Amino acid sequence: MSLTPAVKVSRRIAEIGRDAWDACAANPAHLGNPFVLYDFLDALEQGNCAVERQGWGPQHLSIEDEAGRVAAVMPLYLKSHSQGEYVFDHAWADAYERAGGRYYPKLLSAAPFVPATGPRLLVRPDVDADEARGLLLGGALTLCERYGASSFHVNFPTEAEWRFMGDFGFGLREGQQYHWENRGYRDFEEFLGALSSGRRKTIRRERREAQASVEIVRLTGADLTEDHWDAFFGFYMDTGSRKWGRPYLTRPFFSMLGERMAERVLLVMARREGRWIAGALNLIGDDCLYGRHWGCVEDVPFLHFELCYYQAIEWAIEQGLARVEAGAQGQHKIARGYLPKPVYSAHYIADPALRGPVERFLEEERAAVDQEIEWLTEEYSPFREG
Repeated sequence: MSLTPAVKVSRRIAEIGRDAWDACAANPAHLGNPFVLYDFLDALEQGNCAVERQGWGPQHLSIEDEAGRVAAVMPLYLKSHSQGEYVFDHAWADAYERAGGRYYPKLLSAAPFVPATGPRLLVRPDVDADEARGLLLGGALTLCERYGASSFHVNFPTEAEWRFMGDFGFGLREGQQYHWENRGYRDFEEFLGALSSGRRKTIRRERREAQASVEIVRLTGADLTEDHWDAFFGFYMDTGSRKWGRPYLTRPFFSMLGERMAERVLLVMARREGRWIAGALNLIGDDCLYGRHWGCVEDVPFLHFELCYYQAIEWAIEQGLARVEAGAQGQHKIARGYLPKPVYSAHYIADPALRGPVERFLEEERAAVDQEIEWLTEEYSPFREG
């Protein structure tokens, strides 16, 4: 299928449309990643989360085939800050601005506020992927120059996209997260059987204490109601205010998520004496459960571990999912079966005076991250040897 060389820029994903966008985003090669689907990204815009006045100006790219149909798309934002990204470039911005440069605006391809790996160069299945990816990246670099942006960043792409962008001349960055992998377990007990005896005892005790005084409910699909979202939004705001001081998501966003993507949502809630006191939000991919947000209004020992980690593992086993990604950071996850895994980002810096130092830093950082992943796995893995 021949492609036209023109790259279109859309200030709202609605200008591209659900059918055209999802024809690219729902490519089976992407394994049903929920964060790049039209409904998720549009809810962020309609809910006033990823919009220009919040520092996330949509600039989504699309290319067409010779028949005039959308053949590939890229979620893209013009950023006036580096918040909500989970790949940290604040030091680069500070150094550049101290030297007299202007770091913002910058361009970013990402699923806003989501530190989860997923496709960023979304190509329809019947289209040549490399050709389309090259056109999207070329369009983004042209837009970077047109806007006078300091840089163009792609956060949490797939490894294949990451390597493609390295061949395209981007600086390559590597980070780490903690993921649980399903080794064909029949149930949670079989998973526990793969751990050392000490870890088995600890996890059983934590689950027992967490469940002792609360009722735990899993909600998905038609079971989700506005009452559940009201309660969860309270948890989200409490956690966000204490941790960051600026929660990113709005209450209308959660309603739209429930209306449009209920079958992709798993909300794990805890109730005491008829009152919701804690909850964990997960989104469901075709092969992965993605843990996103957690909050509580009462302190219950080990309830965070139960709702965010153990319930997620148990549900993933029941559904036959390959893994659970529990979000950014948290070395304490290792003891609960979540092992360190690499995650990726790619970076184009327009000014050679900044590009050189950044690329040298990235080379050293990649080596350090690889060493840390190996060391953490060898020293702290809870799994029995052999």
